[in-house]
Amino acid sequence: MTDNTNNEPQNEAVDEEVAREMEGVPEHLREVDEADGAEAADEALDDALASLRGDLENAKQEVLYARAETQNVRRRMEKDVQDARNYAATGFARDVLSVADNLARALDAVPTELREDDKIKGFVAGIEATQRELDKVFTQNGITRIAAKGMPLDPNQHQAMMEIPTDEVEAGTIVQEMQPGYMIKDRLLRPAMVGVAKKPD
Repeated sequence: MTDNTNNEPQNEAVDEEVAREMEGVPEHLREVDEADGAEAADEALDDALASLRGDLENAKQEVLYARAETQNVRRRMEKDVQDARNYAATGFARDVLSVADNLARALDAVPTELREDDKIKGFVAGIEATQRELDKVFTQNGITRIAAKGMPLDPNQHQAMMEIPTDEVEAGTIVQEMQPGYMIKDRLLRPAMVGVAKKPD
């Protein structure tokens, strides 16, 4: 009897301590017995762990997608910058082509007998030198003349202006170039205007 009385204050202190520890625990967990409580706690822990793993996988996927998108944007920007460098002079080059055309026409207009005349020789030599210089500048800027005469018609580079009946070459072969065409790097700057062979009627 004396032992029970002596243990009562100790039991009360333990109960108070347990009650303090249980203050943060939800009601539905307090009512289960110890074995059920441990099992429920394990299940709750497993569920939380599974949820965290799922969240981690989703986060990893999102990071991978974000990296891929960033890389794509960077590549697009690099290509745009490169294109801007390569093709910045396109509009100017188109305008200068008419100068090249006029120089070629001027040279073609000088008759052969006048080319030998001492008064005209210097003039013709000057036009030829200007044309060579212009061709050199074109080459330095990636502007090249499109091959036309004797080539098969390529709608990506040639613009057929007329058909010329002939048996001398295959139908579809370019037999006349009215205006030269040019490329800038790998892009069409101006199509060559051509006459194409066709079988005579």
